[in-house]
Amino acid sequence: MKKWSVLLLICMVLTVMELSGCSSSGADSGKKETGSKIVLYNNTREPTSLDPPIGFDMVSYDVLNNAMEGLTRLNKDQAPEPAMAKEWKVSPDGKTYTFTLRDGIKWSNGEPVTASDFEFAWKRLIDPKVASPAAFLAYVIEGAEAYNSEKGSVDDVKIKAVDDKTFEIALSKPAPWLLSMIANPAFFPVPKATVEKNDKWASEASTFVSNGPFKISEWNHDSELKMVKNDQYWDAANVKLDGVTFKMINDSNTEYQMYQSGDLHIVGVIPPELSDQLFADGKVKVEDSAGTYFYRFNTTMPPFDNANIRKAFAMAIDRQKLVDLVVKQKQKIAGGLVSYGLKDPSGKDFRDVGGQFLTFDAAQAKELLQKGMAEAGYKTLPQVTLTYNTNDLHQKIAETMQAMFKDNLGVDVKLSGIEGKVLTAEQKKLQLQFSRSSWLPDFADPVNFLDIFQTGSPNNRTGWSSKQYDKLITDAYNEPDETKRFQMLHDAEKILMDEAPILPLYYYNSAYLQSDKLTGVVRHPYGYIDFKWADLN
Repeated sequence: MKKWSVLLLICMVLTVMELSGCSSSGADSGKKETGSKIVLYNNTREPTSLDPPIGFDMVSYDVLNNAMEGLTRLNKDQAPEPAMAKEWKVSPDGKTYTFTLRDGIKWSNGEPVTASDFEFAWKRLIDPKVASPAAFLAYVIEGAEAYNSEKGSVDDVKIKAVDDKTFEIALSKPAPWLLSMIANPAFFPVPKATVEKNDKWASEASTFVSNGPFKISEWNHDSELKMVKNDQYWDAANVKLDGVTFKMINDSNTEYQMYQSGDLHIVGVIPPELSDQLFADGKVKVEDSAGTYFYRFNTTMPPFDNANIRKAFAMAIDRQKLVDLVVKQKQKIAGGLVSYGLKDPSGKDFRDVGGQFLTFDAAQAKELLQKGMAEAGYKTLPQVTLTYNTNDLHQKIAETMQAMFKDNLGVDVKLSGIEGKVLTAEQKKLQLQFSRSSWLPDFADPVNFLDIFQTGSPNNRTGWSSKQYDKLITDAYNEPDETKRFQMLHDAEKILMDEAPILPLYYYNSAYLQSDKLTGVVRHPYGYIDFKWADLN
C-alpha cells in the first residue's frame, strides 16, 4: 500500500469526531493525474478471484462488472439491456433463447469475442472439475445440473455456439428472470484460447483479458487494482472515465479519512462514530439495496445441533439496538432471510406478505435455551465460539452480540476473527461452530435467497437439511403459476426460520458518501457497482 501523506496521518490520529481536522472537500480534489478522470473507489480487500465462475462475491464481482460484460447488462433502471448480444429471440414455450452477438466485438487483446467463448465459459461454469460456487445458477439450463453433479455428460448440456455470432441455450423450464440473471458475472464469457493456454490467466494484470468498459492495467495485490478505459470495447464512445482505481482498505475509519483527504471519491461504509452527525448534516446518500447480513449455525456441531438452542440464540439479539447504536446506517432489521424490494404477485412486497418470523424476546430466549439444554442433556452449555471475518464493523457487531448473549442468555461466547477467504473455506468444510455470513442475490427473485439452503448446495454451509424444504424449492422452480410459486417460497422461508440454521441480523442498504464531482455511478440492488456511465467533472 502506498505511503500516506503527512496530512492524512495527522488526520487519522485526531479524534474521529473532530471533522475539521481534515479537508472537508471530500474527494473533490481527487483527480490525481492531470487531465485524467480516474475514479478512486474502495473495494475493501483483494478479490477472491477474477476468474468469473470462481470469484463468487462482491469484492470480485464489483471489479469484474466493470472489466467484463455478458450477453446482457443491467441498465440505469435495473433492467437487462443488450450488451455483447445485440438481440435475442425466445421460443413460444419460453424455453429456448437464441442470442445474436454484435458485429466487431473484441477482447482487450484485439481478438474477436465469439459465441464459442460463451459456450466455453458457460460449460466451464458448470464443469464439476472447476467446482464453481455459482454453478447452481445455471441449473435452469437443460442438462446443466446433471453434468455439474457428475450424473450426466457435457454433451447433454443444451448450450451451443451455432456459429461465431449465434449462441443458443435450451432451458428445462421457463425462467422469467433469465435475462437479468445472465448479466451476472458468473455468465460472462472468457477468452477460450487464453484460458486453455494459462489456467492462471485471471490472477495478474499482465495476463488478464477483458471485454468490458475497462481493462486492468496494474494490480498490486492486497493494495490496489488499476483499470483504464478499454479502447476495444464496443461502446467505448459512451465511457466517459479514463479509468477506475480499486483500493483495498478494510477499515471504515481509514476509508473515511482517505475520502476527506481526496484519496477516495466514495465512502461505502459510514464509520458508526460519525454516522449521526453525517446523517444529520444530510451528507449521506441512501439507496435501496438487496441482501441480508446474518450468522450461520453449524447444525452438525454441538450445541447447535439442537434447534431450540439455535432459536434461543436468534431470539436473544436485539437487532434494532444493534442497527441503531452499532451499525448506524439506517438499515431495516431482519426477521426473515429474504430482503425487501421483491414484489409478490399481489403487488405487495414479498417481505411484507411473509411477515417477520424473528423478534427479540430475552425471556422466551432463556426458556428455549433451557428446553434445548434439557433435550440435549446439558447441565452446562458447551463452549460457543463466534467467528467473524476481520473488519472493524464486523468486530463491533460480534462484540455487541457477545454482550447480548451474556446479558440475555447468561452465556459466555468466545470471539474469533479470521481472514475472509479462510472463513469461507472453513464454513464450507463445516469447521466453524457459529460464523458470520451474508447473501447478496444474483437476480431479482426470492428463490435466489432461498435455494442456497437446499441440501447439498455449496452455499448452504450449515449442515442443515430438510426434505420438505428441498421439495418446496424444487417445485417452485417448476411452477408456472406465479401465485402458487410465491406461496411455495413463503412456505419454504417459514420452515427455514422455524428450524433456524441461520440468525439474520439486518437487510443491506446502500448508505454512502460521494464526491459532488462524481456522477452517473449505478448501484444495482440485484447486481454490482457499475462505472460504465460515470463521469468525473
